[in-house]
Amino acid sequence: MKLAVMALAWVGTWATAPQPFMPGSLETYRSETLRLIVHVSEGGPKVRIHISNVYGDKPLAIGGAHVARRMMGADVDARSDRKVTFQGLSTARVPAHGAVVSDPVDLDVPVLSDLAVSLYVPQTAVATTSHLLALQTSYVAKGDATAASSFPVAKTIDTWPFLTGVDVVADGRASIVAIGSSTTDGDGSTRDGNHRWPDGLAARLNNKGRVNATGPDASGVMNLGIIGNRLLKDSPSSTPFGNGLGESTLARFNRDVLDQAGVKYVIVAIGVNDIIFPGTFTPSVEAVTSQNIIDGYRQLLARAHKKRIRIFITTIPPFENAFYPDDKTLVVYTPEKEAVRKEVNEWIRSTREFDAMIDFDAVLRDPSRPSRLLPKFDSGDHLHCNDAGYAAKANAVPLELFR
Repeated sequence: MKLAVMALAWVGTWATAPQPFMPGSLETYRSETLRLIVHVSEGGPKVRIHISNVYGDKPLAIGGAHVARRMMGADVDARSDRKVTFQGLSTARVPAHGAVVSDPVDLDVPVLSDLAVSLYVPQTAVATTSHLLALQTSYVAKGDATAASSFPVAKTIDTWPFLTGVDVVADGRASIVAIGSSTTDGDGSTRDGNHRWPDGLAARLNNKGRVNATGPDASGVMNLGIIGNRLLKDSPSSTPFGNGLGESTLARFNRDVLDQAGVKYVIVAIGVNDIIFPGTFTPSVEAVTSQNIIDGYRQLLARAHKKRIRIFITTIPPFENAFYPDDKTLVVYTPEKEAVRKEVNEWIRSTREFDAMIDFDAVLRDPSRPSRLLPKFDSGDHLHCNDAGYAAKANAVPLELFR
């Protein structure tokens, strides 16, 4: 009797979406080491990292890189520390508007663990490519401290400059990409807590999905949410956020979803900002109809299916009384915008075009007033969830979808 042998392949275990910088948020590094902390989903015996300079106009020099299992704070387990190479070299030159992937590194990566990726930046480097809402404390040291198990912290940061992905070798498993806006990026959740809804989904898959052979075939979960992101339009430089809210989901879908390692499933949770922004952060002439959003969804669907990737669509949760904390005079909610949201959700619930529908709206809305969030799930701005709300979203995703 022959035993089945599972194929080993690269699977995305962590990722974040690269963003151009926002006004006032531009970071510059020179002869410094970035120790970037990431919380992985899937585990495996080999690891590799992705470094992006996609929004950089000049080449990015990496003078050295290490990866290790994080112990506490900025410190790592010295026994797990591994030097990272790029085409056999200990240094890398990331071209302007380009990216690099490291060589494989032998390292036992446990599921649902923290890794520390250390990058030494020897020359002046402006972090024009970064991820703003990391909700994770990372660390900076003077000089080359990539191999230091006890990291000499000079300052902390709450962004992810340059690092956009971590892959592991996994036994026959696939990965899931969650793409969306701030409600996927985790805005409103506890910093350093890993309470975004994709984190909760990863925990469910890895804690319960490995019980038997009939469980889910995916356990790598990558969060490609960007605060303020829209389905149809890029972030305009005229908003208070500059162009830092990123390219539209339509524009970044191939790079941020289809090109990920081992991706077999994608969960789309986008559209609320297409409805909210016009008349609030962007001109009223940019107002969208429900049909505009549906047409955008169909473009994502066609591209995913062309790559034989299963695609799941989520309903848009409510936002009545939502406000922008930096300017509470801005009117975010209107009855007209609510009508568009309801029309989109009605279509999502009735369509059979997608591989499945996940009803985040039904989970989060207040039954006594369905146009607003349930208070126990509200982070306070009536738009973003708190930890309990994100946990409810994670629990609303049927694990049977990933068989």
